[in-house]
Amino acid sequence: MKKFIITAAIVMLNIVAANAQKVSILGDSYSTYGGAVSPHWNYCWYNGNDKKNEQKNDVESVDQTWWSLVIKEMGYKLEKNNSFSGSTVCYTGYGREDYSDRAFITRMCNLGNPDIILILAGTNDSWAKSPIGYYEYNSWTRTQLYSFRPAFCYMISYIKQNYPKARIINICNSELSKEVTETEAKVCEHYGVTNVQLHDIEKQSGHPSVKGMRAIATQVEEVLK
Repeated sequence: MKKFIITAAIVMLNIVAANAQKVSILGDSYSTYGGAVSPHWNYCWYNGNDKKNEQKNDVESVDQTWWSLVIKEMGYKLEKNNSFSGSTVCYTGYGREDYSDRAFITRMCNLGNPDIILILAGTNDSWAKSPIGYYEYNSWTRTQLYSFRPAFCYMISYIKQNYPKARIINICNSELSKEVTETEAKVCEHYGVTNVQLHDIEKQSGHPSVKGMRAIATQVEEVLK
């Protein structure tokens, strides 16, 4: 009888795991962790090649990242984490360099087949002072996509159209420029996408600490629940 109960329990756990919702992450350095991103060559801030970062932040395990906490605590499974440190949503990066090789709008087509998409974007557009541009909800030109507003519109529109079955949650970092913060809220409202405005996130070297990661996870979970 005991053996039967154990076997049944294992079968049930396997069924639950098989039916768990799949989550994909589209992010920047806040969502990276070396060895846990796809494609594997994406730059990582946490546990990356630049070891000096590890001395400035107390996050020492992938299990401490906000997205890992959310997936574990909500009973989800990871589909794909396509996060790239330093990436902007638009094609304009730091020093007005062309970031079209790493931009969110370049990587958004590579998220697998998720049930839930969590986007944490706009931090580097704010920090790099990328051009803001104007709201544009259709017929984007490549030139427009070098500015944040049209690029963010394009990203949300594309994800809604190309992942029609996925629940989309946009997460806006705290302490960003007024223009970036307002843009994310307005565009998400336009497309009917949930926007989570983060607050009270502890940071070390501009990046979430263990405590900050916990706060992000809690605020995202409140919406997912």
